[in-house]
Amino acid sequence: MTQSKTRVLTGITTSGTPHLGNYVGAIKPAIEASQDPSVQSFYFLADYHALIKCQDPKRVQQSRLEIAATWLALGLDTDNAIFYRQSDILEIPELTWMLSCVCAKGLMNRAHAYKAAVAENEEAGNQDPDKGITMGLFGYPVLMAADILMFNAHKVPVGRDQIQHIEMARDIAGRFNHLYKGDYFTLPNAVVDEKSQVLGGLDGRKMSKSYNNTIPLFVAEKKLQKLVRKIKTNSLEPGEPKDPDTCTLFQIYAAFASAEETTAMRQQYAEGIGWGDAKNQVFEYLNAHLEKPRERYNKLMEDPGHIEAVLQRGAERAREETAVTMDRLRAAVGLGRFS
Repeated sequence: MTQSKTRVLTGITTSGTPHLGNYVGAIKPAIEASQDPSVQSFYFLADYHALIKCQDPKRVQQSRLEIAATWLALGLDTDNAIFYRQSDILEIPELTWMLSCVCAKGLMNRAHAYKAAVAENEEAGNQDPDKGITMGLFGYPVLMAADILMFNAHKVPVGRDQIQHIEMARDIAGRFNHLYKGDYFTLPNAVVDEKSQVLGGLDGRKMSKSYNNTIPLFVAEKKLQKLVRKIKTNSLEPGEPKDPDTCTLFQIYAAFASAEETTAMRQQYAEGIGWGDAKNQVFEYLNAHLEKPRERYNKLMEDPGHIEAVLQRGAERAREETAVTMDRLRAAVGLGRFS
């Protein structure tokens, strides 16, 4: 299969409700890329990944629906991009096993998520450093490698905390190519948008489902206003100059605003804008920005059959490729058909 277009692949784990941090870090740049005819984009719901941390079936099912509706509401071009659920691509777990068989265990021992879980056990004084750690958590960088290598993605937009996984995918791809003496996999590159940053949440820590400090993307207008008002600020009075660079409120505004608007807000901080006024301005700006996509999202959530049809079309397009790829890989490792 000729690959004249640059291939870009992005996945989002389906274990929660999409929030502003997801939008800024992953969804917005992905949707912009989906509209570029020189790029072949792959976007998927990483629902196998969700099972690592979430054993609540209703939550996983609801999250899949919410995330699919979110991407579509925000303008994902599903004619150009291939949009699918990971679990609809039957070849992904098969490739994961093949890659597991060439992946060094020592490489997985160094994975940040695994090391953090072990460190937590050691700090808690557990006799077993692996207590509560599943093979899913331990091996999930291999599943992520399969997601990427299956489509020979050139570029994978990620946050800085995911760069290690792209490097692991490169290691695994290189090892497979070497062992089986062929150019079976493209070595992917991590793309970190230096302009995009990890958004702070309501309490100033990273906006994350695990901290329960998120602002959901399509929450109702009144709820959005309430959440913006809850964003943690310092005790400086109106009239006192404020530092925008250490302020979660400013950071959220800047993630959505133009360069000119951001400069103007920075000036207001220097002039000592009151926190109440700043929060009102940020709410008004976010609400205006999200109003139309929110309407589209609510309509989509009322029509899950439409979302299912879109995802099935995407899976068919993806599997046209994955079926051919796996035939080639099966033959490469000695699992080809007898003829």
